[in-house]
Amino acid sequence: MSETAKTVAAGLVLMAREEAGLSQRELADRVGVAQSEIARIESGNREPSIPTLQRIVAGAGLEIRFRLAPSEDHDQILAARQTRRSSAQRASAAARHAHNLEQFTANSKRR
Repeated sequence: MSETAKTVAAGLVLMAREEAGLSQRELADRVGVAQSEIARIESGNREPSIPTLQRIVAGAGLEIRFRLAPSEDHDQILAARQTRRSSAQRASAAARHAHNLEQFTANSKRR
């Protein structure tokens, strides 16, 4: 994606449009909406309904698929692991996390 999306809908419309090689106006014409509507969605200033989002993405020749999947207990496992740690282990993990976050932030500023 060429820019960071503010909402899921913004990201989906932007990715679909770029994948199809369309301008906002071309996509809007295909879907029968104003170019400004596509711009508002991509900027995160408008959150379309799911049917509207599906119609816009279809205008780029793609489709959105939804599926139900079993819930994963990953977060509960991590929370249980955290409660079993000693205070020193929790402090060490927090320090590693802070260091990693600093490194990530520093690297992202270089781009």
